[in-house]
Formats: sequence, C-alpha cells, structure tokens
Amino acid sequence: MSAPIVSLRDVSKSFASGTLALDRLQLDVGAGEFLTLLGPSGCGKSTALRLIADLLEPTSGAVDWRSGQRPELGFVFQEPTLMPWANVFDNIWLPLRLRRISRANAQKNIEEALSLVGLRDFANAYPRELSGGMKMRVSLARALVLEPAILLLDEPFAALDEITRLKLNDDVLRLQQELRMTVVFVTHSVYESVYLSSRICVFSARPGRVIETINIEAPGQRTTEFRHSQAYADYCRRASAALESTLAKATA
Repeated sequence: MSAPIVSLRDVSKSFASGTLALDRLQLDVGAGEFLTLLGPSGCGKSTALRLIADLLEPTSGAVDWRSGQRPELGFVFQEPTLMPWANVFDNIWLPLRLRRISRANAQKNIEEALSLVGLRDFANAYPRELSGGMKMRVSLARALVLEPAILLLDEPFAALDEITRLKLNDDVLRLQQELRMTVVFVTHSVYESVYLSSRICVFSARPGRVIETINIEAPGQRTTEFRHSQAYADYCRRASAALESTLAKATA
C-alpha cells in the first residue's frame, strides 16, 4: 500500500440509540488505491465511509488527513437520490450550484462528467426516463463533476441487475485509472470486492473493526479473464472464509 492519504485512528462511533457501530477501528486508505470495505449488513462499513466524508464525527478517536486537511471528495450513495423535477444536466450541476457556480460556468465540467459516464446524449432527460443503471451513472457523474481526489461509493450497485452491475464495475475501474483517484468502496459482495479491489478490509460484525486485510495481486486492467482465473477463485474463497468466520463469532 502507498502512503496513507487518510487514517482512522482508534475510531469508535456510537449513536443516540445506544448502538455502537464501530469500536476502535484502525483503517488506512492509501493514495491511489482501490480499497473495498467488505462485511455483513450493519457492521459499520457505511459509518466508516461517512466518517471519512465528514458527514459524521467519531465518538472517540480521530480521522487524520496526511495533508492536514480533507481534499475534494465525491460520494455516491446506495440510491441515486436524484431530483425528479430536474433534468440530468441540472442534477449534476447541484454540487457546483451549492458552491455558487453558475450554470453557464459549470457547463464545461458537467459535459465532461457526462462524457465520462457515457451519458452525453442524455443531458436533457429526466430521472423518470432513465433505467436504474443510468440513474446511477448520473449519480456518479454528479460526484465526478467536483473532480475529487477521493471517490467514496456506498454499495451503489446493490439494487441493479447482474449485467448492469458488471458493466458499472468495469466503468468504475476505468474511471479510477483515467482520473487517478483514490477509491473507497463499500459492499457485502465477495465477488465484487475481489474483482474491483487492490485491497480488501474485511469487517467484523457490529461493532465493526477490521479483522482481515487481503491484498489482491492481479492485473491493474481487470477483464473477464481475471474473473475466470484460479487466482480470482482463490481470493473469493479467502474473503468468503473471513466473512463466515465473523458471522460465526457474531452468532456464537
């Protein structure tokens, strides 16, 4: 792993309900890596992502940035969360609009973001006219329009059909390499985590902490050939075993 761009140091997070989501989590995110947080539902993966995004504050511990300040982030949520009354162009404009950047001044960035996700011809379409995969592409473009150094993705493809999901997996890998971003991806899919990642951190059941780290030594350019390889199958078995172990402990 390259030098950490951000580190979560002994981070615990509890909520008003009394739920302890994370317990003394230690997590480094290396600059330029594709890091996946893998674990069962409710284990604190999304909470960790929101702590990195500064959408939550830790109850104890610290989120330390190497540069001393948080760089530009893009966040893609589980649902596209598009404004139904606005067309694709205006949905992507939203984060720039909140920074008081006019529609005219934002146009070039928005068109570039649309091109990156393959939706240049859909700028005037409305969310109701789009498929689930296209809506998620709009959400991705909205995150990319900020030109983020770090892209955070919280199970963005979980509700999509398998073919669309595989295509978007490839698109995210292409975008990471093309834009040279650091990516932190949350999923509970073993197969998705192994295909996408340079490193996987497997979380325990709640309260979450990292119980195993798996470095994926595979070609930077992932293809269907990798999915059919023995190495891919071996990594999937290892990740599955780690998940089964944490679930067994949770129910013991």
